Amino acid sequence: MKVAVLGCGAIGAVVAHALADGEVSGAELVGVVHADATDPPGLPVLDFGSAVDRADLVVECAGQAALAEFGSRVLAAGKDLLVVSAGALADDAIFGRLTGYDAGRVYLSTGAIGGLDLLAAAARAGGLSSVRLTTTKLAGNLVQPWMDQEQIKLLRKTTEPIELLRGPARKVTAAFPKSANVAASVALAVGDWDLVDAAVVADPDAELTSHVLTAEGTAGSYRFEIRNHPSARTPTTSGIVPHAVLRAIRSMTGRAVLPL
Repeated sequence: MKVAVLGCGAIGAVVAHALADGEVSGAELVGVVHADATDPPGLPVLDFGSAVDRADLVVECAGQAALAEFGSRVLAAGKDLLVVSAGALADDAIFGRLTGYDAGRVYLSTGAIGGLDLLAAAARAGGLSSVRLTTTKLAGNLVQPWMDQEQIKLLRKTTEPIELLRGPARKVTAAFPKSANVAASVALAVGDWDLVDAAVVADPDAELTSHVLTAEGTAGSYRFEIRNHPSARTPTTSGIVPHAVLRAIRSMTGRAVLPL
């Protein structure tokens, strides 16, 4: 399976180097597409059109805006697309564009969270009555362009945890596009954007990024707590994310026995 990687930052660089080094049996890197002024060392660089022409699968590791701009073009070319920036799918127009093709298929990486397979099964086994997600990150990593100076000052000087936002997954993932893709992944797993009550908490002492996920439904009661180390390169994302992407690619090659 020939793979192109869109984006070569904290996620894309790890994925691309692993593919280039032959770490995923059955997958071959054809190149990376990126917007930086300097090309990444040791990796083949392609323009977007060439990457899509050569690839069977394009892996989006470049953020919600890039997915919105390029995702439908991958699918229109009949190529498969593995999505990391699931939060972009909170926009109904983008979701519609990415699900309107018969040839190319869309896959979602699990990213920084687990338990989505069980939640999806529970949602279909009589439904879920409540789903709650609380994401806690280091306060300084949650500064957003829409915040005013008072909010930013509070974030940088707080000595205790602060809940910055709580609401439906669609609202939270739009407000924190680099930090709340998990909320979108949960909503897509259970099939309901409004059912998922999501919160983002800023903690000045949070050495790890945590996601506490609880759900109630006909099939049972569930609680997951995930605590990830932030990426050393880009602390707004978790270091586990590129490895979740590689796990997904390995599963798609059909060369490994892995749970679906």
